[in-house]
Amino acid sequence: QVQLVESGGGLVQAGGSLKLSCAAPARTFSTYTMGWFRQAPGKEREFVAAHRWNGDTTYYSDSVKGRFTISRDNAKNTVYLQMNSLKPEDTAVYYCAATLALMLTMPKYYSSWGQGTQVTVSS
Repeated sequence: QVQLVESGGGLVQAGGSLKLSCAAPARTFSTYTMGWFRQAPGKEREFVAAHRWNGDTTYYSDSVKGRFTISRDNAKNTVYLQMNSLKPEDTAVYYCAATLALMLTMPKYYSSWGQGTQVTVSS
């Protein structure tokens, strides 16, 4: 399993931006698909974005596509989630995760998780 370390999160006004970071061990980073999920109170954990190293492809949920950008820096073994045009509906605990599975959008296929970071978007 990958041991993940998150940073970022906080309080931001609607329309603002926030950037989350998640680091993984260097020796395993390149072998895992890295993803971002979020979970609001009373809601299921939902897929936000993922980057698949094989093919250097990215995937986004419809709710964030065009506003969020996932990127990956192999030199720093870090994946980022740049969140722009934030809305109150984006308020949730955000988690980074890693998987060796082919499925990217379902939490149950991710084997490693960060502790989560709170993102709050005020109106």
